[in-house]
Amino acid sequence: MSNGLAISAVTLTLQNLIRTKVPELAAMTSVTTLPPDKVVGGDNDQINLFLYHLTPDAAWRNMDMPQQVRPGERSQPPLPLALDYLVTAYGKNDHLLLGKTMSVLHDHPLFSPDEFKAVMPAAELDRQPERVRITLQPLSLEDMYRLWNGFQTQYRISAAYQVAVALIESTRATRASLPVLKRGDDDRGPQSTAGSSPVLTALVLPDAQPAVRLGETFVIQGDNMTIENVSVRFVHRSLPNPIDLTPDAGDNPGEIKVKLPNDSAAMSAWVPGLYTVSLLVHRPTLPVWTTNELPLGIAPIVTRTPASVPVGSIVTLTSTPRIRDGQRVLLVLGNNQVPQDSLTNDPILTKPSSIGFKIPTLDPGSYLARLRVDGIDSLPVIRTGSPPVPAFDPNQMVQV
Repeated sequence: MSNGLAISAVTLTLQNLIRTKVPELAAMTSVTTLPPDKVVGGDNDQINLFLYHLTPDAAWRNMDMPQQVRPGERSQPPLPLALDYLVTAYGKNDHLLLGKTMSVLHDHPLFSPDEFKAVMPAAELDRQPERVRITLQPLSLEDMYRLWNGFQTQYRISAAYQVAVALIESTRATRASLPVLKRGDDDRGPQSTAGSSPVLTALVLPDAQPAVRLGETFVIQGDNMTIENVSVRFVHRSLPNPIDLTPDAGDNPGEIKVKLPNDSAAMSAWVPGLYTVSLLVHRPTLPVWTTNELPLGIAPIVTRTPASVPVGSIVTLTSTPRIRDGQRVLLVLGNNQVPQDSLTNDPILTKPSSIGFKIPTLDPGSYLARLRVDGIDSLPVIRTGSPPVPAFDPNQMVQV
């Protein structure tokens, strides 16, 4: 397959074609490949080929090299190049030379592999599957003048041609897949089972809360819901491994219930923040598979000390479950966001995280304190009275 010498091989092959087909240009110095400002004019008959533009070929971009990649393998696509040349005639017989050269290129629209092999076999352009074509590119008078103005030399009668496509093979290795020895256990091929897989549609949190806390129970709604051979999977980016829980039967068809643990082990096993929830389906003799995922926020359970804090002093909040490194923690004090001043995790894993916040300059008054971890706020609302009505938790108020 062609390599980095392909551009040079195309230019030399085009030069050789004109020199051998136009008798007046048989001399080695009669067909040059110089920039127009470097060509020495005069009375000597001469054709100059100047490669003035390179563009990727749209039809070959992002395509695998034919006959090089098998199904299931991945490789870097080749670099497909279209080469634009300016053919310029010099000398007393410039019109004659240009006419004969254009006639040769018109009658020779395709290069054969042998032509590339004869000029530069090391380029391996003869081995590429796509033939290289020569096409006349009609340029407007304005475009031609712009080209020559860029060359900063005197204009000469010229014709533009495009030679395409040169496929330069990538030097990166192809990733080949191994042959398949068997399809599943005992080479039985794909396995199927009757019945539909569960599909999750909604999470119903207690008291219509925006998030759930450890120790609380929430409901998963969906289609084909069952607790038989099913576990609930929780995934959080700060946890190295997912957490699986066993669900309970729901109160209505299409529902299952999940109670989050709130024991001593849960303090360090969980973190506050945003989770994804899905079901793991365990069917006998079949691989385990997962359903679609739904987002779930687990809010921290907080305490604050002291209740009254002057401006510039530290108020401390604890978080259950514990906060891990890399989580973004803020104190939302009324309408103000306060960055953390310190974060301490006790070596005893059953103790909550302790976060210190320096009270900014605020007007004196009572402020509601919410701990925000990765965008999930603690729940500062309690329900009191009969019937229960929502109210702000006095234990989460800070007097400044």
